[in-house]
Amino acid sequence: MSNQKKAIKTIYFSLFGNILLAIIKGVTGIVGHSYALVADAIESTSDIFSSLLVLLGLKYAKRPADENHPYGHGKIEPLMTFLVVVFLVASAIIIAYKSIINIQTPHKVPHTWTLYVLGIIIIWKEISYRIVIHNSHKTNSSSLKADAWHHRSDALTSIAAFIGILIAVTLGNGYETADDWAALVASGIIIYNAYHIFRPALGEIMDEHRYDDLIEEIRKVSETVPGIMGTEKCFIRKAGMHHHVDLHARVNGEISVTKGHEISHLLKDTLHQKVPNLGHILIHIEPYHQNKLS
Repeated sequence: MSNQKKAIKTIYFSLFGNILLAIIKGVTGIVGHSYALVADAIESTSDIFSSLLVLLGLKYAKRPADENHPYGHGKIEPLMTFLVVVFLVASAIIIAYKSIINIQTPHKVPHTWTLYVLGIIIIWKEISYRIVIHNSHKTNSSSLKADAWHHRSDALTSIAAFIGILIAVTLGNGYETADDWAALVASGIIIYNAYHIFRPALGEIMDEHRYDDLIEEIRKVSETVPGIMGTEKCFIRKAGMHHHVDLHARVNGEISVTKGHEISHLLKDTLHQKVPNLGHILIHIEPYHQNKLS
């Protein structure tokens, strides 16, 4: 299965899971008198829309390179990640606002059985996080990683709700707002996670230097290619699931241009075979002379 297909399949898993959980949390929160669970349901509802955005982005990123997009369409991924962050921040603001209102509004203590529902939800969201983050590493997808952190933030908000409801149920009257305070804390956690999703995507858009390990791997593989006598500059930029590479490679300065051209093609083919997730590779040949570089 290709990386694109694996990523899309993973997003469908997230999407249907978020729909189911939003319904369960909303119904449980309303029937069980838990405002923290209702807030959690709001966060899960935003997850549905963010997963849809990621899905659209992944499908668009699958398009092959064309005349107007010679490096492909992968840059749509971090752009979709930005939109996911917007949904996260918006849901955090809504949760915080409703929590503050609910803290000031007298209401009943949540039902004890809501804790059991929350316990199952927390376990499911953590499992979902691990599945999606594993596939994000395998596919090299930044938007999939953002979706994974959606699951983790959802688990954290559910944990906060669990603690708040537990306090309210255990201590009884006078502590009804404990789950509202928990929801307020959860909104802060969501904002914090949103930043950690946003920062790598911004680096991808800005072509930041963040790939030292990959550069080292490229240099080692390059030096195994017959005719390559070392490497100089190596620049990497990420677009979607692929890394595009500009590499300066040294060859014997006495060989013909034709021979140098053949070696560069061999180097490019070798890198594509041995280093995963490489996209466009530009090889610049540098002449190497004994005891002298020019």
